[in-house]
Amino acid sequence: MLPYLLLATRDHDEAADAEYASILRHSGLVAKELQRVRLEAAPLPAIDLAAYSGVILGGSSFNVSDTVKSPLQQRVEADLDSLLTRIVTKDIPFLGLCYGVGALTVHLGGTVNREFAEPVGATRITLTRDGLADPVLAGAEQHFEAFVGHKEACSQLPSTVTMLAVGLACPVQMYRVGRNVYVTQFHPELDVADLAARMRIYQHAGYFAPEELDTLVAMAHDSGVTGQQHLVLRNFVQRYRRDV
Repeated sequence: MLPYLLLATRDHDEAADAEYASILRHSGLVAKELQRVRLEAAPLPAIDLAAYSGVILGGSSFNVSDTVKSPLQQRVEADLDSLLTRIVTKDIPFLGLCYGVGALTVHLGGTVNREFAEPVGATRITLTRDGLADPVLAGAEQHFEAFVGHKEACSQLPSTVTMLAVGLACPVQMYRVGRNVYVTQFHPELDVADLAARMRIYQHAGYFAPEELDTLVAMAHDSGVTGQQHLVLRNFVQRYRRDV
């Protein structure tokens, strides 16, 4: 099959490698089927989108709503925005995880700010009527728990999107553009062990008080997250995989 392309922007090697491993594990892909490009490491190379089954955008320590941005962040955002133009215009299969909501919302003219930030932990996801009918959410119950943790979120949707999943603290949890472009605010790639490892890496990154780490890890173990969130990844890669 043609591989998938993972666009990564995490500037912490351990976090970047853990994210890659968790996407492999929960999507059912193997390493040769998921090629990674780390946008924070070097300018975006020429990408032939026709050479891939689809594109996955991982999470990030960057926030598109930051008022002060380093030259690196500005370059990453410009590279990503340029690629999103091609993806949206051609309706290329795309799945953006967490950071994807911010990047795509701003690209489409919506609003991203700190109004609906969510602390690290589990939240209830509710599928809309369109979400219940969408093949990327096939098999998911109307209500399920998933892990979140983000400093920004979409507060005003672009006019061209189809809402697929909502939440209470953060209304916009998943939407689709066209037929094949998806973004989630929750993390389809995280289970309890993944979240605990990521919290330890980002303990001092401002997502939670550092002294709360052990309590949050215990809460993750006691959460109602059962694995339904992984269906988004699995369904996406199965739906769009293309043979060479």
